[in-house]
Amino acid sequence: MEHSLSYVLVTPYTIAKSRTGGVLSRLLSRLDIELVGAQMFAPDEHFVAEYAKVIRQHPDGDLKKTNDLLADYVEHNMVPSQGRRHRSMLLIFRGEDPCRKLSEIVGPVNPERRSIDSLTGENIRDTYADLIMDPEDPQKVTYFEPAVLTPRLQETANLHMKLFADWLPDEQNLVENMIYPNPKKIQRSLVIIKPDNWKYASSKPGTIIDMFSRTGLRIIGVKVHRMSVAQALEFYGPVKDALKEKLSPVFGRKAKEHLETHFNITLTPETEQALAASVGVEYAVDQFEQIIEFMSGIRPSACPLEELNQPGSVKCMILIYEGEDAIDKIRDVLGPTDPLKAPGGTVRREFGSNIMVNTAHASDSAESAQREMGVVKIHDNSCGDIMRSYLSMMPKK
Repeated sequence: MEHSLSYVLVTPYTIAKSRTGGVLSRLLSRLDIELVGAQMFAPDEHFVAEYAKVIRQHPDGDLKKTNDLLADYVEHNMVPSQGRRHRSMLLIFRGEDPCRKLSEIVGPVNPERRSIDSLTGENIRDTYADLIMDPEDPQKVTYFEPAVLTPRLQETANLHMKLFADWLPDEQNLVENMIYPNPKKIQRSLVIIKPDNWKYASSKPGTIIDMFSRTGLRIIGVKVHRMSVAQALEFYGPVKDALKEKLSPVFGRKAKEHLETHFNITLTPETEQALAASVGVEYAVDQFEQIIEFMSGIRPSACPLEELNQPGSVKCMILIYEGEDAIDKIRDVLGPTDPLKAPGGTVRREFGSNIMVNTAHASDSAESAQREMGVVKIHDNSCGDIMRSYLSMMPKK
C-alpha cells in the first residue's frame, strides 16, 4: 500500500490545559507511521468558517450528527474571542493507511459509544475529551470537548489538508497572541528534542514536553526539523573552542601518563603541552564532529561540500517556549549537561545517556535563544510545503 498523509489537530483547550505532551505520547508510542511536520498556528475567522464548512458538508464515514457536532465545535471554540486568536497545533503523519490508524488512537466521538462505563482510557478521547449529554434529553449535548480532531477517511483528509496548505503560508510560525502585564520580564527559550528520541516509536518526545509543561510557560512555536551539517556547524560553533580548551589539556595529561606507563619513562611538562596541542586538539575536534554527526546524521569531514546545506538524515523537534524567566525555568527542568549529574525528576536524568546523547537542548541565555532561532530558521515551517507536494501528486478528478 502506498504512503499517504493525514493529520491530527490539537485543540486550543487541550493546549491551554498543557495536555499536548500526553496527546503526543499516545500518538508516537502506538503508531507505525511517521510524524513529518508540526506547526503551532492561530486560526482567524475566515479559516474557522471554511474548516467548519468542509467538516459539515463532506461525510467522513461517521454519523451526520457527529459531523455537525464537530463543525459546531470548530465554529464556537476555535474562532478568535475577545480580540485574540487561539493556539492550535497541527501534526502531520505519513505512512500506510494513516487515517484509520490515527482514528483508532484518537477514538470515537459518537455519544452512544461514550458512556461513563465504556471509557477505558485506551484512546486519546477516553482520556482527554468530554462529551456530556442532557440527563433529561439523551439526544442533547450540553458540553463537548474533542481534545483533538482527525479525519477518518483519506478523501476527507485531502480536502482538509488542501485548506491548511492554502492558508498556512501567510501565517507566522510563532504565535504572538498574548499581551503580558510585564512584557520586559518575558523571555523566549528554544528547546530541541534531539534525534535520539526519534529512532523508534516512543512516548519520550511527548513525555519530555509534558515535563516542560510544569514550568507554566506557553509553547508558541514548533517544527519538525532535519538539521543540515551547515546548520549544525553554526549552531554548535561556540562549543568547538570550548571543547578544545576543556578537553585538550585533559587528553594531553592522559596521553603523557599512558606513555610514561607503557614505556617506563618520565616525560617533561613541555611534552605534555605538545601532546595537548596535537593529539589533545585532535581529540577535541573529533568530539565536536561527533556532536555534528549526532545532530545532522553525518560528520562534517565526510560531507561533500555541495551537500552541506541539505537536510540531515536524522530529525528533531524544535519548540519555542515563552513566559517570565523562560530561560531558567526550562533549564531547571532540563537539568545539567551530564545526565549522571542531573537531579532526579529532570529531563536529562530521566532520558539522557551521556554528555552528548543527553536527550534535549535548551538555550542558556536570551541572546543564545535569538541566535539559535536564526540558525534553525524558526520562522520557516515546511508543513504547508509537505501538504502541497503530497496533494500535487493526487490524481485529478
